Amino acid sequence: MTIDQRNEATLTRKEAFQAVGLRWEGTFAEAGAGGIRAVHRRLQERLGEIPYAIHTDTMLGLSYHAVPGGDGFIHYAVVEVERIIDRVPDGMVTISVPDLTYAACSHRKEQSIDQSYNNIYAWIKEQGYSEYNPDHLTHFEKYPMSQDPYADDPEFTIMIPVRV
Repeated sequence: MTIDQRNEATLTRKEAFQAVGLRWEGTFAEAGAGGIRAVHRRLQERLGEIPYAIHTDTMLGLSYHAVPGGDGFIHYAVVEVERIIDRVPDGMVTISVPDLTYAACSHRKEQSIDQSYNNIYAWIKEQGYSEYNPDHLTHFEKYPMSQDPYADDPEFTIMIPVRV
């Protein structure tokens, strides 16, 4: 049985921000095998170590091309901070994301993640927008911080940078 999955997309702007958290690099296969989930769990466990954290109910998963055109990518599990911090906790990194416009949609429980991504990319094309990857940022996801990273049926918001 095929389910007609719809993901309502919108255009949204997010001002430049600073974030602190953990860095992971690997292949799509390694990510699928749980590599990113482990990093998300570690960030949840270490959240209290991050000074000046804001919006602590939301974890951001920022994904970047490691080698453009390659199989690998870099993923940052981070939270926003209200200002640049002088001392980053051990093993953590700080990252800056510029002011961008994003195509955004919600992925809900019981939906296919692949289909959610296919739907938002189709929406971008239908609207006449084009993907924009500053510093190789391909997308980011916003997760409820309280969500179990190992849940089989996660909920999150997909954010794809676009040119309008």
